[in-house]
Amino acid sequence: MAIDIYKYFLKHPRYNKLEGNGYLMVEYKCPLEVENFKLWTDTPFINYVISGRKDWTALDKTYTIEKGQALFINKGVYNTKQYFEVDYCVMLFFITDDFIRRFVNNYQDVMHSKNSNVVSKQIFTIDVGDSLNSLFLSVFNYMNKGGEIPKDLVEIKFNELLFNIALNPKNKDLVGFFNSLKHVERTTLNDVMMKNFHSDLILEEYARLYGKSLSTFKRDFQNYYNETPRKWLNNKRLEYAKTLLENPELNINDICFESGFKNTSHFNSSFKEKYKYPPNQYRKMYLKA
Repeated sequence: MAIDIYKYFLKHPRYNKLEGNGYLMVEYKCPLEVENFKLWTDTPFINYVISGRKDWTALDKTYTIEKGQALFINKGVYNTKQYFEVDYCVMLFFITDDFIRRFVNNYQDVMHSKNSNVVSKQIFTIDVGDSLNSLFLSVFNYMNKGGEIPKDLVEIKFNELLFNIALNPKNKDLVGFFNSLKHVERTTLNDVMMKNFHSDLILEEYARLYGKSLSTFKRDFQNYYNETPRKWLNNKRLEYAKTLLENPELNINDICFESGFKNTSHFNSSFKEKYKYPPNQYRKMYLKA
């Protein structure tokens, strides 16, 4: 089951964090015994590594992030893998689309001066120069001093963070994505579903990724796909599982869960109903062909 990472950090009293209007800042130290972790978020965030190393896997690609590096993680579902050499300590900067949109509107001279195309990705690599690295470490030091930090100062730091990203030409793809938010008030339904259909989220969580109520999500879904979310998800997951079965090195149980099914019995029966053969038999027939 994927963990709602934004809600987890928002409610958990254990972590150093600062919350404001449209942003949340968290210092997170991952215990060494946690190797693999599946999570989802309906709020984008920047992940800056203080120490350690971790893999972030989206539907299309795996990104490895180490000390001094940063990623922009968009809305979606992710698998992570931690390496055990060093404790994994990070700063997480959750920034809503509305906060980014306000920044773009307020500082159009900075944002629109960049010749950047709109790139739709789940994860963006951030080029961390000296000034951005100093900013990350200054925030880390603030949080470790204890006591309450004025929210005005926190908001200044978040704006400074976006300025540093925008002024670096190596971050043009991410700047292009930020600019696109000015024209897109809500994430498109098809974008949400195509990037996250393989995750075992409940319908309420898909609705949150879409930014709408459950009833609106269901209505829009029916209008767009001309079928119910449950039926569409089941078919899409089975199609994805079928392609994974064609790789003989993948374990069938792993394929079941990677495709978004909660248990193997449901996966086996659903696959047989759609393709007339259980997964194991389908694989054998495919490999003989």
